[in-house]
Amino acid sequence: MLLAMSSRFFHLFDTALGTCAVAWGPDGLLAVRLPAVEGGDLAARMRKAVPGAVAGDPDQPTAAAIAGIRALLAGEKHDLLAVRLDMADTGPFDRAVYAIARAIPPGRTLTYGEVGKRLTPDVLTDMPPSIVPRAVGQSLGRNPWPIVVPCHRVMAAGGGTGGFSAPGGVETKLALLRIEGAALPAQQLGLF
Repeated sequence: MLLAMSSRFFHLFDTALGTCAVAWGPDGLLAVRLPAVEGGDLAARMRKAVPGAVAGDPDQPTAAAIAGIRALLAGEKHDLLAVRLDMADTGPFDRAVYAIARAIPPGRTLTYGEVGKRLTPDVLTDMPPSIVPRAVGQSLGRNPWPIVVPCHRVMAAGGGTGGFSAPGGVETKLALLRIEGAALPAQQLGLF
């Protein structure tokens, strides 16, 4: 009976990197979770991320999103721009940052500063230019849709990796970039 009453669902699925999860509702994906490096209960993580969500079989748009995530994590140059996201709880600044990140093709990267320079003045709301890259990084740290909003494709200036809030941190970020065939500076490839 609970399943019929819920409008929020989640589904766990296997990928080349391990078990991932998505949650969705009537207006699109609500959350994506990458494999937990340290283990743990992924279903419990989804229930916490999306209160009221229950396990369910994906509808057609969610199944297509899962297929795209699997393809990307298997090394295909697959973009996920067609995946619909429920951004009802996402503010204008984050929406703008996520739109720019989503436009970065697989295998390519931008810096936090480059993303910041692509933001329009209306979302910057008198933000001093010196803090825009940090604000971009904080926005990407809140990203509930890693992979679909490819925050792993945004790097620090000067060849640094920047952070990554998904399980595994920077190691996962670099693994994703390697899968996509991104050109990385030597220090990020472990050559120094």
